[in-house]
Parts: sequence; C-alpha cells; structure tokens
Amino acid sequence: MPAMTILSTTAVPDHVRGALTRWMIEPTPGLYVGTLSARVRDELWAVVAASVGPGAAVLVHPEANEQGFALRTAGDRRRTPVDFDGLALIAFRPQDEEIPPSAPSD
Repeated sequence: MPAMTILSTTAVPDHVRGALTRWMIEPTPGLYVGTLSARVRDELWAVVAASVGPGAAVLVHPEANEQGFALRTAGDRRRTPVDFDGLALIAFRPQDEEIPPSAPSD
C-alpha cells in the first residue's frame, strides 16, 4: 500500500534529482515528498544511496514501530541516527572530529 515518503538531499548529482522528480514533488530544493509503494521507495533509495557521492541524503517513511516511521541515511553527516531500545534518536558528532568513511545505513 502506498505511503507518504519524505527524502531530503544535500549536494547530490543532477541525475539523482531528475530520477527523484519522476516519482516525487520537490516543494523546496533538495526536499522530495511523495506517496510511494515500498518497492518504488526502496528502488529510489538504492539509486540515491549509491550515487550520493560527497552529498548526503535522509529518507523518512512509515514503519510499524513505536515512532511510526523509519530513518535511513546515506553520505557523510554530522547527525547520525542511533537505535536506542527501538527508538531512533539523533547523535551529533563533534565539529572538529574527522568524518569516518561510512556505508549507507538502513
């Protein structure tokens, strides 16, 4: 069943932005909103996560958990989602700390 999906991007390649606008609207630059099936959402996220390069992306979609949503991130970010007893919380990395190489997370 299709559900509201929100995707925020920072400094992603133009071809990724083009792919996202085929399925979602872009009310402000880098913010995409749409009603997508889980399959389309997962395919779009795979494209974004593989192509994010030096940019970053955050996906928020409905999930059957206490908060009612799930977060996925790709790219180097100062804010990192952390699972705390089933709740998604955001941890901040100090500004002066180097960014470790990271893989896309689910």
